[in-house]
Amino acid sequence: MVERLVARSEFILGGQKSGKSRRAEALACDWMAQSPDHRAVLIATAQPWDDEMRERIARHQQDRAERAPGLQTVEEPLQLAQALLRHSQPHTLVVVDCLTLWLTNLLMPAENLENDHKKALNMPLAQYIRAQAAIILIAIEKTDGPVVLVGNEIGLGVIPLGRETRAFVDALGRLNQDVAKVCDRVTFMAAGLPLTLKGPP
Repeated sequence: MVERLVARSEFILGGQKSGKSRRAEALACDWMAQSPDHRAVLIATAQPWDDEMRERIARHQQDRAERAPGLQTVEEPLQLAQALLRHSQPHTLVVVDCLTLWLTNLLMPAENLENDHKKALNMPLAQYIRAQAAIILIAIEKTDGPVVLVGNEIGLGVIPLGRETRAFVDALGRLNQDVAKVCDRVTFMAAGLPLTLKGPP
């Protein structure tokens, strides 16, 4: 059994089904096993846009309950920085899964979703996204306990043709770089295997 050391902050990157969430859940389990006082909370950012997404979320919830039964889940699609600081405690590890869907929610809010950020869209979208990312970075550095963030690396494939898709890939790439800078450890996942890009393995 490989021992996983829990870092003060870890950013887990990878493609679809690369093992990102499994690693985050394993770190949460390792943290909870260290002491009876340790807790772990997962902040889920996914929203059930359609039937397929609802099924995917339900499957994730079931898998997570089996792999990490002590991991508490809260849902927060938009106010991520506030949720991160609200749930962070010295003895609580917080998992954010995932930053990519959080960014998607900012760019594509549901029509019936009540949120404050629509008013801010009077500023250029790129500027708004950068401002929201800056708030997240501050929250990561101000957390009282360890934090594990999950995100997708989608910039390794073919350059997308659509303007909106290219803008999303650019925004996510910048967000990933910014988060990587403030995290103590950055791990890249491929085929279920971790590769340490920054910090101790």
